[in-house]
Amino acid sequence: MIYELEDTTPAAGLFDGWQETLITSCLQKVMGRILATDPAEPESAMAFVGCFAFVAGKPDREILLAKPEGFVIMAPQNEAWAAMIEDCWPDARKFTRYAIKKDTQFDKAKLQRIADGLPAGYERKAIDAELYDLCLLDPVTADFVSVFGSKERYLALGRGVVILKNGRIVSGASSYSRYREGIEIEVDTVPEERHKGLASIACASLILRCLEEGLYPSWDAHNMDSVRLAEKLGYEFDHAYTAYELSSQDRTH
Repeated sequence: MIYELEDTTPAAGLFDGWQETLITSCLQKVMGRILATDPAEPESAMAFVGCFAFVAGKPDREILLAKPEGFVIMAPQNEAWAAMIEDCWPDARKFTRYAIKKDTQFDKAKLQRIADGLPAGYERKAIDAELYDLCLLDPVTADFVSVFGSKERYLALGRGVVILKNGRIVSGASSYSRYREGIEIEVDTVPEERHKGLASIACASLILRCLEEGLYPSWDAHNMDSVRLAEKLGYEFDHAYTAYELSSQDRTH
């Protein structure tokens, strides 16, 4: 039997050494949830938030099959978990993600220069109640706010900056998730506006806002383009790790 933990403390040790703020969000019960094989002394657990699942402890098929329906990015703690994922979902797409160090000391002056580079014809705004609704209209920008589940919760916990052109959100950076000490950054740009530096401007603006508020702007990269953008902003690459896309046909963009 699988349990959703009200008290996540018993599962915390299973994730020791895994420096993913999405896991931290779940353990802190700020967002997401922890599923486990036992509420008091779990041997296996899954941290799940947004579309991300992290499985830890003793490999357990029942834990894997307890994942929510639809598109999921699942990260295994070790090779044994990876083998079990491949056995459960032979059509899963195996790929590499890139962890970024969590102790970045930012050059605020450099970030400000990047943030100040907004081209003519574009407008930068913090995500408010009106822009929250506008984000949800486009699959490219929906994840800026959608994981929070409601406008009220995003406005209370989330942080975000978008760039508009003719009233349309064309780029932005926002909190995919929140943990007590910071946020996990989500960044994207509509296809026709890419390679113009807009993502850099949005990210630099968001990072500066987080630093002003004493929040850490965590970054985890889906691909090497994301790694290069992170490094431009002052982050340092840490290590590559394996992940799997499940139900890829349900992905929205």
